[in-house]
Amino acid sequence: MYAREWKCLCPQQNKDGFLDYLYKTGVREILSAPGYMGFQLMDRSLGDKVEIVLITYWKSLEAVADFVGEDIEVAKLYPEDELYGIEPDLTVRHYKVLERSLA
Repeated sequence: MYAREWKCLCPQQNKDGFLDYLYKTGVREILSAPGYMGFQLMDRSLGDKVEIVLITYWKSLEAVADFVGEDIEVAKLYPEDELYGIEPDLTVRHYKVLERSLA
């Protein structure tokens, strides 16, 4: 299993709107992707901005490539992201999941 991590900074006042948009675009799209195994969405306040982290889980890097295209290190962004004033990471990180436990 592999974890794919993407981050962005979002103005605090746009957080709720952006998260709603994120659920309607990226999260909704991955739910039916072959090889998709789940996600986690986290945030932390940084004063007037909030850091948002989306981690998705995949059976293989090939499944990631089938979803995002050949260059799996490039972030998959959406047309209206800029309306929320986010500062997105343009690349993502992939990690091989060695162990997972949620109690």
